[in-house]
Amino acid sequence: MFELGRQRGVSVRTDAKRGKGSHITLYYGTRKAIVKDRRKEIGAGLLSSMIRQLGLERADFR
Repeated sequence: MFELGRQRGVSVRTDAKRGKGSHITLYYGTRKAIVKDRRKEIGAGLLSSMIRQLGLERADFR
């Protein structure tokens, strides 16, 4: 995610204080998504939702 932001000139950052428990907020430019525990796998539906919230496409991760 951070590399994609660098390539596109978009600011990417995380904020652990804006989330409960193991959740964090991921900012991609002016968009944001809540990310659950980064050490665990997430389902395809949740991943698709996060990609949509950040204004990205699945093809960006291939």
